[in-house]
Amino acid sequence: MALGAFFVLALAVAGCGSGGLSGNSVATVAGNQIGTRAFDHWMFVAAKGNASQSPGAPVIVPNDPPSFASCIKQVRAQIPTLAKTPTKTLKAECGQLFTSLSSQVMDFLIKSYWYQLLAHKLHVKLTQAQLNSAFAQAKKQSNLTTAAALNKFLSTTGQTLADILYRVRVNELYKDLVARETKKVTPASIQAYYKAHPTQFGHAATRDLRIVRTNSKSAAQTAYSALKSGQSWQKVAKKYSVDTATKNNAGLLTGVTNGEEEHALNAAAFSAPENKLVGPIHGTFGWYVVEVVKITKGTQQSLTKATPLIKQLLTSQYQSAAATAIDKTAKQNWGAKTICRSAYSMADCKGYKAPKTSTGTSTATQTAPATTGTSTGSSTTGG
Repeated sequence: MALGAFFVLALAVAGCGSGGLSGNSVATVAGNQIGTRAFDHWMFVAAKGNASQSPGAPVIVPNDPPSFASCIKQVRAQIPTLAKTPTKTLKAECGQLFTSLSSQVMDFLIKSYWYQLLAHKLHVKLTQAQLNSAFAQAKKQSNLTTAAALNKFLSTTGQTLADILYRVRVNELYKDLVARETKKVTPASIQAYYKAHPTQFGHAATRDLRIVRTNSKSAAQTAYSALKSGQSWQKVAKKYSVDTATKNNAGLLTGVTNGEEEHALNAAAFSAPENKLVGPIHGTFGWYVVEVVKITKGTQQSLTKATPLIKQLLTSQYQSAAATAIDKTAKQNWGAKTICRSAYSMADCKGYKAPKTSTGTSTATQTAPATTGTSTGSSTTGG
């Protein structure tokens, strides 16, 4: 409950303070301190989540940079096979684990502040009744409706009830922010998408062909005559064709769509009737003898039938664009007021510079707000 009270207090004084880091903080967001106690707690939650991906794996919490003495001690105590591993090696491993987990935790904690600050600025509010309803829905979605199931979940993930309520609260505010920013899907936008993506809602007409391609008109005429006289495509194609893709397959090309082949062959293939031998035809790559052996008509789903899917696709696109806009707005407002200690710095922090790779290019740390433990059915921050 102390952790929950910490966050509520921080929101109440949002925007106040000097912006400087206190001795027991890893970062400050617009004057609101993110204390080491909160950071360590969520690092434990993240470490529990990380260990759960490999059943039986120990929970290693690398939260003491830069020496990682505690982390090294944990590794040696919990993983007997590494007990005698050199300190330098274990320190490097702890450092890598710290970078991975801390970037996720810091992203979660910082963006949680950003979203609450933006909600406060835009007068987006969440009543206690709305929070209770959202929490009940989250528990239902995750089959945590009984006290026993909820307590087991909390024990497994390392979270407290206050943690879950906080996450649900931030998530609900975030959803409201995204909803405000999301464009409406209109009949006009649906129609425009339908016209711009015809292949998503149908199949183009196709033709199966048999061809012989030669390097001269006379050779093509000889092949044409042989086929006319009753010789098989298998025999004629193998003897006369120079097309390596089809000569050993009786000259067969399947599923050819209009415009796929070179112009002369394409014109012949899509103008000739079925089962009629045509040629010789002069093309860019030689002379052809062609026979259409199968015509498959194209299909096209009507706009009416395609509308539900298009609406779903556009809704997803618009929500994604809104989420990106929310993060951009939040960072523009409070990115410069988000000060992090160097050991904890990541992409959300003021002045952050991505580390150089071996090739000399910068690589921003990948962050995932929802990875600070398993969720209750809603994403941690919606990010």
